[in-house]
Amino acid sequence: MGIGAGYAQEAVEQVNQVVLGKEKEVKEAMLAFLSNGHILLEDIPGVGKTTMALAFSKVLGLEFKRVQFTPDVMPSDLTGFSIYRKEEEKFIYQQGSVFCNILLADEINRASPKTQSALLEVMEERKVSVEGVTRKVPLPFLVIATQNPYGSVGTQYLPEAQMDRFIIKMSLGYPDFESELSMAMSIDGTDRLSLLHPVLNQDMLLSIQDEIHQIYIKESIYHYILELVTATRKNSYIERGASPRATIALVKMAKACAWFEGREFVTPEDVHYQFPYVVSHRIRLNSSAKLEHITEGQVIKKIIEKIKKPPLGERR
Repeated sequence: MGIGAGYAQEAVEQVNQVVLGKEKEVKEAMLAFLSNGHILLEDIPGVGKTTMALAFSKVLGLEFKRVQFTPDVMPSDLTGFSIYRKEEEKFIYQQGSVFCNILLADEINRASPKTQSALLEVMEERKVSVEGVTRKVPLPFLVIATQNPYGSVGTQYLPEAQMDRFIIKMSLGYPDFESELSMAMSIDGTDRLSLLHPVLNQDMLLSIQDEIHQIYIKESIYHYILELVTATRKNSYIERGASPRATIALVKMAKACAWFEGREFVTPEDVHYQFPYVVSHRIRLNSSAKLEHITEGQVIKKIIEKIKKPPLGERR
């Protein structure tokens, strides 16, 4: 491999020193970044979402911005706007919050649909259109969006089109007892984030993203990916199954997983591991599932158990 997975692994190790007890989630976030994808975090406040986003911006050498979404946040707050400068006798464009590398969109499901749609364009296109002029945002451009669990005061469902733009969805959740104890005992006035140092930079990350496209997948594993995704469209508990965009996302995440482990080929286990993260926000359960108190996780687990893995084999 060109740059090598060692740098990415070192970056993950650094973030784990700040976000305690969440090794699996930190690795998954790194894989999403390597796949050039956006992350949706559904969580309660105070579990380290902002800390994780800041930590990644430091170890990846990227510019970070945070927007606290509320009902009064306007699309122009994200995309930018023009103001008239009297001394120059012309309108001057002022960049919005999306002009950065990592954007933390906090509590995105409190924003208005119009503002959510503005974010949707830049997530998909990596550019914004303001007053008839299209401007590209810096690359890489990665969004970590958080949403409160549904039912919280002032929240509303994200549009399905926007949910589908996130490559994965996950939760950090509460830390385990030992991690929270370590967190409490380490409070000594030291800013742990200040101890982090860049391991990668913009150019290196973009190069890695190109490398990951070259990871090899056997045809049988492509079949396995498609069988998993199409199974969500046939399940008796699912009202709406995963779209073809889920297939593409699963391919990307499986390739990133293989690259991170230092392999040049994808295994069935890579696909198996990534499938829940990729499809959990892309399916909608029907009334039967709700009546029987069946969760997305349970349905996804059954699908994985039902679909047979192809035999493991390296590139031939």
